[in-house]
Amino acid sequence: MDFNLAVLNEQIQKESVFLDSIKAELRKVLIGQEKMVERLLIGLLAEGHILLEGVPGLAKTLAVKSLAQAISTTFHRIQFTPDLLPSDLIGTLIYNQRESSFEVKKGPIFANIILADEINRSPAKVQAALLEAMQEKQVSIGDTTYALEEPFLVLATQNPIEQEGTYPLPEAQVDRFMLKVTVSYPSQEEEKKMLELMTSNKLPDMISAVVKPRQILDARKVVRSIYVDDKIHKYVTDLVFATRYPERFKLESLKDLIDVGASPRASLNLVRAAKAHAFLQHRGYVTPEDIREVGMDVLRHRVLLSFEAEAEEITVEDIVRKVFDTIPVP
Repeated sequence: MDFNLAVLNEQIQKESVFLDSIKAELRKVLIGQEKMVERLLIGLLAEGHILLEGVPGLAKTLAVKSLAQAISTTFHRIQFTPDLLPSDLIGTLIYNQRESSFEVKKGPIFANIILADEINRSPAKVQAALLEAMQEKQVSIGDTTYALEEPFLVLATQNPIEQEGTYPLPEAQVDRFMLKVTVSYPSQEEEKKMLELMTSNKLPDMISAVVKPRQILDARKVVRSIYVDDKIHKYVTDLVFATRYPERFKLESLKDLIDVGASPRASLNLVRAAKAHAFLQHRGYVTPEDIREVGMDVLRHRVLLSFEAEAEEITVEDIVRKVFDTIPVP
């Protein structure tokens, strides 16, 4: 195993070099937001969709668009509004009078990277159409089913401060997202650099395509081969089960604060995201630190609070931190 692990580690170091090129391109237009960029790459490598939550103006759209340009993939931005229909998203059949037949007009969902801007602005039917495409990676128009081209990644955004006229995503649908990432303000120094870059006479350098989609698909296969020890699997299941049965893990104080614990998807996504994080670190094996690094973003939207927790103004983040602080690290 030691020999195989050493070989795998060497392979990962070679296979993951292209990530540095992507990061270098994104730095041309993005100041700071390193965590957001890292999470976008984790989603891309681990085949997991991402929900980005943050106030307007934090470069969420710019980051996603720049990533698509760096990978030479197709990109569509869909602005979700209350009057949007499922057909506006996936496409519809249009009657051709000249041919006396129906033709398929594909919607914007047919792209490699989709930015679903303010996903909670649209009614349940539209959200369901998007989430079905995310889960099945196919779309049905009329009697025909069309496979979505890989790599396929949905990055949805929602504004946490404005809830009027919105349709909150049901918990079961939010669970379809591998990560829920909260995007915070840049530091003062980062914002100063941003002003210098964006308000000078010299425009920022254009993003160049440095990676082909085939490289991403090949990298996904390598990510799946990253070694995960049994102790890591035990650590992951302990973390997830502690959100369901806190009293078993000396967390009795959390029992009345958690209404619903994390789903089995949490365990799967913790391991998948940790593998991608290890790949980003050019490493061929997963460590507990990888799990801890991605843990908050995987669990944040999968643990539902009780009324008691909300009354005491306890957040999901508080509970997840308590779980990570209590469960022994292997």
